[in-house]
This record gives sequence, structure tokens and C-alpha cells, in this order.
Amino acid sequence: MKIAVIDGQGGGIGKALVDAVRSAHSNGFFGQEAIELYALGTNALATSLMLRSGANYGATGENAILINAPKMDIIMGPIGIISANALLGELTPKMAEAISSAEAAKILIPIHKCNITVAGVVPKALGGYIEDAIDYVKSKMA
Repeated sequence: MKIAVIDGQGGGIGKALVDAVRSAHSNGFFGQEAIELYALGTNALATSLMLRSGANYGATGENAILINAPKMDIIMGPIGIISANALLGELTPKMAEAISSAEAAKILIPIHKCNITVAGVVPKALGGYIEDAIDYVKSKMA
């Protein structure tokens, strides 16, 4: 199973997702299936932080996302990764298109800084959304 975590700016959400996926996998919550965890950052800081959290591979920038997004089974990150010019402009239109067009399941964390609100989503702390994301990964691997 190939899982990409995509993040930008400081990489905090990506780090939290990588930590949570690694923890769940090491505790056997995903069964015996092997995972390859890709850290795809819009900048070097985000990529570096996700790699230090346990991602197997890391790459930075537009081309890295364009090449790798179509190869993934699951893509995780803040909701802005599917919106052109999000993350303070770091997420280019080509990146958003590649991520949105990928056949991978997309597990998105609703962050209101991107000016995207999903009606019906219950406001909660970031940790709660991360737990929800891990539960969804578990369901995809079952």
C-alpha cells in the first residue's frame, strides 16, 4: 500500500499524519499489509519534518507531486491540497489538479485557513481529525 502525505508551510499537519500512520501500523492496526509512506512537501521544511517523523521516502516541489500522486493508493493532507493556490500560494494549480485527478483515496483534514468549509463537519481539534483519518485508512486496508 502506497500512502502519500502532502503538506506545505511548516509541515505540522503532515508530521502529525505521518506519526499517526506509523504508530497505527506498528501497533498492527492495519493488519500485516506493508506500507510505503511518501512525504511530499511543497517546500523542503515540510518534507524534512515528515521524513524525520518516519516517512520512507521524501520529495519536494511541484514535479515531485505531479509524478507521485498518480502512483498512490491513498493521499492524505490538509483539505487545501485539492485547491489551487492554497497553503499561502504554495499549492500550484498543477499540484491541485494532479492530486484531485489521482485515483487514490483522498483523506483530507478540514483546516479553515484555506477558506474552504465543508458543511456538516463538526469542529474539533486537529488530533480528532487525525484519529478520523487513521480510522479511514484502517477501513481502506481491511
